[in-house]
Amino acid sequence: MVQLFDKQTGVPLGSITDDQLQFMMDRLEEESSRDDDYYLNRTTVDFLESEGADPAFIETLRRALGDREETEIRWTRS
Repeated sequence: MVQLFDKQTGVPLGSITDDQLQFMMDRLEEESSRDDDYYLNRTTVDFLESEGADPAFIETLRRALGDREETEIRWTRS
């Protein structure tokens, strides 16, 4: 499992599968091969949904955004 956290506050946001992480990694920009964070906004989540992301994964990302328009998340394997 992969744990997601709010990068700024460290608050846990939920867990996703390795496949869901790979889906995101394949579609979003990484600064390096050791990158463990992503910038998210509503457009990005909509894009991932249009690309066929798992509905549970999309729901986790939408919860991570909450009322905000954008956020940064980081991930760790558990």
